[in-house]
Amino acid sequence: MELMSLPRCGVRDKVGFGNDNRSKRYALQGSRWRVKALTYKISKYPKRLKKADVDAEIARAFAVWSEYTDLSFTPKSSGPVHIEIKFVESEHGDGDAFDGVGGTLAHAFFPVFGGDAHFDDAELWTIGSPRGTNLFQVAAHEFGHSLGLSHSDVRSALMAPFYRGFEPVFKLDSDDVLAIQALYGKKSSSNGNGINPPSGGAFPRTTQRPAFAPPRTPRDDQLCKDPKIDALFNSADGQTYALKGNKYYKLTENSVADGYPKLISEGWPGLPGDIDAAFTYKSGKTYFFKGTKYWRYNGRQMDGDYPKEISEGFTGVPDHLDAAMVWGGNGKIYFYKGSKFWRFDPLKRPPVKSSYPKPISNWEGLPNSLDAALQYTNGYTYFFKGDKYYRFNDRTFAVSISLI
Repeated sequence: MELMSLPRCGVRDKVGFGNDNRSKRYALQGSRWRVKALTYKISKYPKRLKKADVDAEIARAFAVWSEYTDLSFTPKSSGPVHIEIKFVESEHGDGDAFDGVGGTLAHAFFPVFGGDAHFDDAELWTIGSPRGTNLFQVAAHEFGHSLGLSHSDVRSALMAPFYRGFEPVFKLDSDDVLAIQALYGKKSSSNGNGINPPSGGAFPRTTQRPAFAPPRTPRDDQLCKDPKIDALFNSADGQTYALKGNKYYKLTENSVADGYPKLISEGWPGLPGDIDAAFTYKSGKTYFFKGTKYWRYNGRQMDGDYPKEISEGFTGVPDHLDAAMVWGGNGKIYFYKGSKFWRFDPLKRPPVKSSYPKPISNWEGLPNSLDAALQYTNGYTYFFKGDKYYRFNDRTFAVSISLI
């Protein structure tokens, strides 16, 4: 009960891999940056601190992670970057409003959702003081999420979900070191500070997730007889789910995970079957669409009073959709119906430009009336129709392969 009253990080709590009963230590979200030379910029500074002081603390927070890996972090004043940092208040355009002093201090997006970090500027951010909230410690924690780390169950770890208060002598916990090195490897320099994991099975073993290929021979009889799916999406914890009728399937790199299918109503209480489309936005919230309505979930819990009308929450987007996704090429939401598609940007007014809808033929090689779409982290987007899928190259903007 003591921990429940502490200020929290805004990223939803997660557990480690596996379903055994061992105590979980660090947890990896399932995505990472494909390069180690990363850039960042602070696009909006806090009101109460000097810019130079903030720059120094942010650089020091990134150095927490580069000390034990070959990651490097270079600040930029403008232009595109890997990680954008903002100090904002209340509703700030990502669908996950801050709550004022106390409560949620900050939140960050995993690499698959862009890596950006947002800090609640209603907080009293301080530097080197037990007063207020220590900027360095919270920033180092949030940047762990930006690099692909989930919350740890180790209370002494930086990646524990609770802010413990100012620590005059800060030292990264070995659990955090093991976690970041599981994603990016140890520091290669001869005087590096790499830590060897202890022998034995106390820490979960982590392997690089292979390049995604949609399952072609799933073990479930229903999908074998009729491989057409209703919707497909990546959840905020890195899992891939397919929806069909009133059931859902967790997909592995080449099949269906053991124990599936399960009922949609059990996986997401209050959500009906026969979903038209689904996607997870960079805020970590998952949206489901059916007919004229949509639902928003935070993990497996409904995130407010839903369903709501698509026309209210997604102005300019049609009802009875075929597919939807967040495209990695620009981070915008794309909706597909029949022979047309719409691009939705929640930060713009209006969110759908007057030049939409546009023909799906603009996506060279794609058919009309899609069943599902999924943007993945390997540089490709996958579109599904009937028993076929189309692998779309996000770099060349064309279908590179079409398989049955």
